[in-house]
Amino acid sequence: MRFGTKVIHAGIEPDSATGAVMTPIYQTSTYHQESPGKHKGFTYSRSSNPTRKVLEDNIAALENGKYGMCFGSGIAAIDAVLKLLKPGDEVISTNDLYGGSYRLFVQIFEPLGIKFKFVSIIDAQTIESSVSEKTKLIWVETPTNPMMNVVDIEAVAKISKKHQILLAVDNTFATPYLQNPLDLGANIVMHSVTKYLGGHSDVVMGALVCKEDELAKRLYFIQNSSGAICGPQDSFLALRGIKTLHLRMQRHCENGEKIAHYLVRHPKVNKVFWPGFKDHPNHGIAERQMRGYGGMISFDLVGDSKQETFKLMSSFKVFSLAESLGGVESLICHPATMTHASMPEVHRFKLGVTDSLIRLSVGIEDVNDLVDDLEQAFKLIS
Repeated sequence: MRFGTKVIHAGIEPDSATGAVMTPIYQTSTYHQESPGKHKGFTYSRSSNPTRKVLEDNIAALENGKYGMCFGSGIAAIDAVLKLLKPGDEVISTNDLYGGSYRLFVQIFEPLGIKFKFVSIIDAQTIESSVSEKTKLIWVETPTNPMMNVVDIEAVAKISKKHQILLAVDNTFATPYLQNPLDLGANIVMHSVTKYLGGHSDVVMGALVCKEDELAKRLYFIQNSSGAICGPQDSFLALRGIKTLHLRMQRHCENGEKIAHYLVRHPKVNKVFWPGFKDHPNHGIAERQMRGYGGMISFDLVGDSKQETFKLMSSFKVFSLAESLGGVESLICHPATMTHASMPEVHRFKLGVTDSLIRLSVGIEDVNDLVDDLEQAFKLIS
């Protein structure tokens, strides 16, 4: 089954009770049992819900996985992965990652005895020198948020297998339309379903996908025991959004490419971070492991003025100044004060997350209107 068919049909059958083509919203907390232990596969909606189960199967199929599990947010999904660990264990993570992930790692799990090593893994071999006998997990984003760095998943997977370490990949920016980490050797794929999978900025959700039976059993146990699940209404919305994922991603990629090339030629732009440029770090790896470069772009302004950056970002008419990404509408974000505000300034600046860095989530509008909006905003700054 090809991808465009998978998004609509994989894991989805007509409803067994009514024949409904669209998966119903099973807005129920509990289920009738004929006798103790004799039921139709569902007992309590924290453990499993028919609407959520269809969504989990659908997302698993998109990632070429065997097991899927959905959570109340992307952070809740990451939280479940970290609960596989115990005090004294170590995690190696890319130093350029989403601020919310960094906050969860450092402020929640580090005080509980989990150690985190943040390293640059543009060169995957950097991991080798950081591995110790206590290392139990490698956490990777690719492309990274917000610097769009590309990590060689296959190379990192070889290292993780050599040392018997779990490899988890946050695939939110790429989506399964562009990249499938499990096929490249990862153990776990994570998504903030809030973003491209849902695609309409109307749901908050996270997901994990894996292939291994024992790993899935442990993650399902954590999902059920901790209870950070998503509801049936949100599951329905995510299922509906996924049905157009391939169409939306095609337009996100097309618009992103045009906007990136517009920005790189603009005299008021210092540098553009987009994996599609041949001089972008690890462009060759992106070309090999991805099927396109997505709609996420970061850039900074000439002069590095916070005042001018704020003035520009407050001047758009089509782009919305807002948190999040991956919706049909174009968004503009200031990572230093929004998505990465929880990260220490010294660490942010070292990564390139300066006061003049701007992140775009390029939507699916007419690209000429997006260019016109950028142009009129640039004219308002010196």
